[in-house]
Amino acid sequence: MADQTNEAPVKARGLEGVIALESELSDIDGDTGKLVYRGYSIEDLAENAMFEEVVYLLWNGELPTQDELDTLRSQLRAERTLPAPVLSILRNAPDDAHPMAVLRTAVSALAFHDRETEDMSPDANRRKATRLLARIPTIIAAFDRLRKGREAIEPLTEGSMAYNFLYMLNGEKPGEAAERSFDVCLVLHADHGLNASTFTSRVIGSTLSDMYSAVTGAIGALKGPLHGGANREVMRMLMDIDATDKDATRYVRNRLSEGEKVMGFGHRVYKTMDPRAAILKEMVGELSEERDQRKWYDYSVDIMNTMQEERDIDPNVDFFSASTYYMLGLDPDLFTPIFALSRTAGWTAHLLEQWSDNRLIRPRAEYVGEHDKTFTPVEKR
Repeated sequence: MADQTNEAPVKARGLEGVIALESELSDIDGDTGKLVYRGYSIEDLAENAMFEEVVYLLWNGELPTQDELDTLRSQLRAERTLPAPVLSILRNAPDDAHPMAVLRTAVSALAFHDRETEDMSPDANRRKATRLLARIPTIIAAFDRLRKGREAIEPLTEGSMAYNFLYMLNGEKPGEAAERSFDVCLVLHADHGLNASTFTSRVIGSTLSDMYSAVTGAIGALKGPLHGGANREVMRMLMDIDATDKDATRYVRNRLSEGEKVMGFGHRVYKTMDPRAAILKEMVGELSEERDQRKWYDYSVDIMNTMQEERDIDPNVDFFSASTYYMLGLDPDLFTPIFALSRTAGWTAHLLEQWSDNRLIRPRAEYVGEHDKTFTPVEKR
C-alpha cells in the first residue's frame, strides 16, 4: 500500500535543501562559509583544541574539563589494540585491496568481538563509540604496513590519537609539528552536518541496527569519489601535473576544455570557500616551506586561481587536505581512510543523538513509471 500523507511531498533531486531531521552537532552557513561544532567556530577549534577535546564536545555537548579529558584519553588508549581475528583479516587481505574496502570489512568484523554489539543502552553505545574510534586508526596503520611487507606495530599506551597513529604508521615517534598538523586535520573532518555518509549512518541507526552496522555503512558511503574519495583524486592530479609539464594553469584549462571535472572544487552547501579549506591552505603553505616541497603549494594555488577565473568556483576541504596528508608522508590511497578515522567522531555522535529520540527515517520516492500494464504469460511474451 502506498504511503499516505496530508501534506504535499517535497521533491528535491539528491534531497538538496530538504531538512530531514534536527541536530545540535554542527551548523553550516554555506553563504558566508561558516562551520560550527556545538556552537564553536571551526577556526577557534582548529587553532586551540585537540582532536580528543572535539570528540568529547561532539559526544557530550560541552568541552571537557581536564579530568574529563584525561578520562576520555585513558579510555581511548585502553581500547587501541585489535582483536587477534581482526588483525588476521588484515594479514590476509590482498596487498592491492582498496584500503577503504579493508577498513569497511574490518570494522564490520569488530562487531563479532564485542559482547555489547547488540546492547542498545546509552552507556553501551558510548563504550562502543570509544572502541570504534580507538581501533580504526590501528586498522588503517596495520594494513598499510602489512601490505608493504612490514610487521604491524602495537599501539602505544600514551600520546594523542594523532601521535599514536603516525607512530603506528611510520614506526617512529612523530615530531611536534607533524603531530599538530595531523591533529588539526582530524579536527577539521570530525563532523559536517548531514552529509552522505552521516545520513547513511543515521538511516541505518534509525532502524535500531547496531553501531558497527551503521559505521560500516557510513564507511561505504564515504568511499565514493564524490564524497570522501575526492582528496585522493586531487593528489593524483597534483602528481600528474608534476610528472608532465609542471604548468598547473595549462593543465586545468585543458581539463576544463575537454569537459573533465577538476576534483576538490565546489560544494553542495558552500557558496564561497569552504572554511576548512582556508585553514588547510595556510597549513599547506607552512608545511611546504618546512618540508622543502614548495611545489605542491604552488601547484595548488595556481589551480585555485585558475578555477576561480575560469569557473568562479572555490576549493573545498578535499583540495588542500590532499597535499597536507601527502607532505605528512601518507600514501594517497590512505587519505579517505584517514577521513573516516576523523569522521567516526561525528558518525558516532550522530548515532548517539539519533537514538536519544529515535524515529525511523523513511522518505518517499515519486513513482514515474507506467501504470495499468497487464501480465502476459511467459509463452506469449
